[in-house]
Amino acid sequence: MSAGRAADGPKTAGRGRRPLTVRRLFGLDRSGPPPPETVAGAPLHPWTIPNLIVGLRLALIPVFLVVAFSDDDGRSTAAAALYAGIGWSDYLDGITARVTGQYSRLGALLDPVADRLLVVAGLAVCWHFELLPRWAIGVLVARELFMLVAGRYALSRGVDIRINWPGRLAVAPVLGAPFFAMASAHVAALVCLYLGMALSLTATALYVRDGRREAHALGAGAPKGSS
Repeated sequence: MSAGRAADGPKTAGRGRRPLTVRRLFGLDRSGPPPPETVAGAPLHPWTIPNLIVGLRLALIPVFLVVAFSDDDGRSTAAAALYAGIGWSDYLDGITARVTGQYSRLGALLDPVADRLLVVAGLAVCWHFELLPRWAIGVLVARELFMLVAGRYALSRGVDIRINWPGRLAVAPVLGAPFFAMASAHVAALVCLYLGMALSLTATALYVRDGRREAHALGAGAPKGSS
């Protein structure tokens, strides 16, 4: 889905890359190791087309908030369309990375941040206008903030956790809930909200488990007396 989450590059991306099949192009086949350009310790390489797309996504989130909060009841067609565009462009930067082979460490770091900031922005609009149950919004926002903090902490400790399948599956319903709420499709918004919450919390539990295992393995492999 993103420049940092793609599992392999195109046929022309260099030696060692697996062929770019349709499944790999759309991120359905994520077998094999991540591109070496995206792992911890790799150079940032900011000047890539996928990173430009991620930068535009980040820049448009404040624009979305201005448009959404300028509405009387939060059910703004313009805000919903802008929100959807920012969300769907997540697939665009991933496909671009796989087609061009322009993977980067910066893309791997920024892409999940953009996703989580968009989710928090959409949920903030739904909270303000009471478009969704506030207790559920609170749970999801707390989860997103936890993942931002925990992810940065894990990276600082040398722990690099790859996204799991519940986390992948949670993206669409979590992003979809605010969109459907702003589009006045209340039932669809609630279905997405509760499905996304269940998948997100499951993914978070697995991230914590895997992070602790990797941290323990790194600690066990450290020489005695090292800090």
